[in-house]
Amino acid sequence: MENTGYQKVWNLDNIFQGGSKSNQFLDHIKRLEVLVYDLEKCVESFTTPIATNEVVNLVNIVEDIGNIRVNLSQANSFITCLLAQTPKDQDAAILRGKVAQIESRYEKELSKVKNIVTNTKQDVWESLLEMKEVEDYRFILNEWRENIDKHLSNHEQNLISDLMADGYHAWGHFYNALLSSITVNVQVDGKEKNLSVGQALNLRSHPIEDVRKGSHYALESIWEEKEELFAKILNHIAGFRLQVYKNSGVESVLEVPLKENRMKKETMNAMWSVINQYKKPFSNYLKRKAEMMGDSSMKAYNFWAPIANSHQKIQYDEAAILITEHFSQFGTELEGFVKRAFNEAWIEAEDRANKSAVAFCAGFPLTGESRVFMTFGGTFLNVLTLVHELGHAFHNYAMKTINGLNKRYPMSVAETASTFSEMIIFDAAMKKAKSKEDKLFILDEKLKRSVMNFMNIHSRFLFEQRFYEERKEGIVSANRLNQLMGDAIHEAYNGSLEHPSNYSWVWTPHYYITRSPFYNFPYTFGYLFALCIYAKAKEKGKEFEKDYLNLLRDSGSMTAEDLVMKHLGEDITSEEFWEKGMEICVKEAVEFVKLTSSDDIEYGFVDFKHALYEKGRSV
Repeated sequence: MENTGYQKVWNLDNIFQGGSKSNQFLDHIKRLEVLVYDLEKCVESFTTPIATNEVVNLVNIVEDIGNIRVNLSQANSFITCLLAQTPKDQDAAILRGKVAQIESRYEKELSKVKNIVTNTKQDVWESLLEMKEVEDYRFILNEWRENIDKHLSNHEQNLISDLMADGYHAWGHFYNALLSSITVNVQVDGKEKNLSVGQALNLRSHPIEDVRKGSHYALESIWEEKEELFAKILNHIAGFRLQVYKNSGVESVLEVPLKENRMKKETMNAMWSVINQYKKPFSNYLKRKAEMMGDSSMKAYNFWAPIANSHQKIQYDEAAILITEHFSQFGTELEGFVKRAFNEAWIEAEDRANKSAVAFCAGFPLTGESRVFMTFGGTFLNVLTLVHELGHAFHNYAMKTINGLNKRYPMSVAETASTFSEMIIFDAAMKKAKSKEDKLFILDEKLKRSVMNFMNIHSRFLFEQRFYEERKEGIVSANRLNQLMGDAIHEAYNGSLEHPSNYSWVWTPHYYITRSPFYNFPYTFGYLFALCIYAKAKEKGKEFEKDYLNLLRDSGSMTAEDLVMKHLGEDITSEEFWEKGMEICVKEAVEFVKLTSSDDIEYGFVDFKHALYEKGRSV
């Protein structure tokens, strides 16, 4: 294969030149300060509308808020990227503090505007919303009016905002810094290597069991050593959140994430109900895979293992070419987008120590770009991670023409785009599989996603529910956190997983995200939703790309229920909707067990490159 020489280190200089010492970025911070200062002055003279002729003032304020939000996103994404590539970058940490202070001022003014919106009389409000000038903002304005905290005064809201900037959010930053500073000694290929947490976690898919097992227990030892510190961080984050909710009159900790995901509780409950009814086929899959590896049940450190030993590595350039090739089969915009991402070095993929352990996508709305961060170790799992994050980036691309306020879409829909991108690769790989062995390899990787969404994510959800209930009564000890995690895993996996990491609460970063709790159930929503969308895409071919882009563009200005009804004509509060996606996954689990029961299957070696490339293509 021709070596194209794609860069493995991203280019941040064409966003702001000079990294954490960038004068260009300092100028951006100054502009932000001016924008927020102007907003403060404008809000100071902004009063509750009493007539429809005041709509211009409201629209101007809303547009200013959207403009600041876009500029803040640009700044926060840049700092996130700096600290991911170099977690000990003190200059970047200082910049983060400066931007946090500006963001705190912005949030105060936003709260004031929301209060004014809430205090507007209903007849005036309805008249305002009927005016053409407000057309683009009707959904977000109604959302402000419905969700505003009526229990706290402006002074109390401002005080909480200040505390969040320098206290609450700081715990999340501290967690990320602590996790990034940890190194792990693991035996790989007969040599002891000093790895980052991200590199050690990548060994979960290593073809040799001793390496997977060694990495698993090396990490467990680290978590045990530092469990008290991580328990303090988690308890402080949850304690602050619960106190704010109590003062705000929020009765259930789930109330906030459901609102943020623009989702009804009935939708979430219908989804989990269907998942609970259909876990048996996935337990059977785990048991069968364990038997293929010589065990009676699945050991946690073997879950990500390929079902056959593949000693091949896929190079980054090869991954870039195959992703572009398969994305091009879906549509021209997706193809052009992914070519630009690789050609312009939007991706940080270098496999090195001393970088963040967490893969992510950061959007830069001002420049219409994104940046993807991961550690590419040459496995099929790494290819899927890369594709997943590129899906997020394509969602950002789809939103580039949308105004500032409507660019922000809920996490549930965000995970739909990333999962959809994975489906493209899985489907292409399955079509090109030339043998049962190749087909099983791809099928196994796909089923891992189902298990993660139906069992692992469910365990996270159960743990977080129970943890918050106990945290209401006081500090939850590290030992108790381990018990809660172990019980949740046992229940969610139907007892089909051996030697699970009860320290999952330590190394799962989602629990430490201070923006919102329950950063879990939207993944499962996105997974099943993506299956439905992808089924439509296969029916319509390249013509569907336009519909897909329209769906993504609507994602920032509709509820989950309305979005699905508009673009798929489905009611997601009913179990029937979720059963359609579940049926696809169950068939795959049944097929895996059936195929592996045949006598003519060999488990020694699988060429996953062969399953991804066109016949005759040289690799």
